Amino acid sequence: MTEPRTLTLISRAYCHLCREMEAALQPLLTEYDVTLEVRDADADPALASYDEWVPVLLMGKTELCHYFLDEAAVRTALAGG
Repeated sequence: MTEPRTLTLISRAYCHLCREMEAALQPLLTEYDVTLEVRDADADPALASYDEWVPVLLMGKTELCHYFLDEAAVRTALAGG
């Protein structure tokens, strides 16, 4: 049995780009059976380096995109390429 895959979205509560990226991700999460962990950049000092880059989408420690969803990059990463 394979372990569930997770994408991490570094976000902020008041960020409209963050909400837009999270909404745009929903079909991909379903299609690839992936979970999304949303982490608040303002609530976790360990995420301070992402300050001006949010939203940032990560797969593990690899940044897939920031500001706007790069669907092609996410699909490539989820497909294992």
